Amino acid sequence: MPAKVLIVDDERDFLDIMAERLGARNMEVSTATSAEDALEMVMTESYDAVIMDLMMPEMDGFKALKRFKMTRPDLPIILLTANVPKEKCIEAITIGAMDVIEKPADLNLLTQKIEEAKARNA
Repeated sequence: MPAKVLIVDDERDFLDIMAERLGARNMEVSTATSAEDALEMVMTESYDAVIMDLMMPEMDGFKALKRFKMTRPDLPIILLTANVPKEKCIEAITIGAMDVIEKPADLNLLTQKIEEAKARNA
C-alpha cells in the first residue's frame, strides 16, 4: 500500500513539484497551501506523514506543529526549511517534529523519512 502524505507549503509551484515527484515514487499525495487547511484535512483524513514548510505566513510551522501535536500527537511531521538556525531545528524536534530537512529537499532522504513514518504507523 502506498504511503499517504500531506504536503503543506504556501509556495504553490514548490507544492506542485513536490507532489508530482512524490507521486512518481508511488505515494498518495494531498496538498494544502496553509497550515489551517492542513489542520482541517488531518481531522477528516488519515496520513502516514505530513511534510510542512517551517516558514509560512499567518501560521508558521512552529505554531502549526504545536496544533498538530495537540490534535493528532502520533502523526509524524517532517518540517522543510530554507534558512533556519540549528537552534530552531532542535526546538522543532523538541516540540514533536519527526525531522527537519533543509530545502531544497533531497528526494531520496525525504522518501526515506516518509517510509520511516509509515513504518511507525503500521
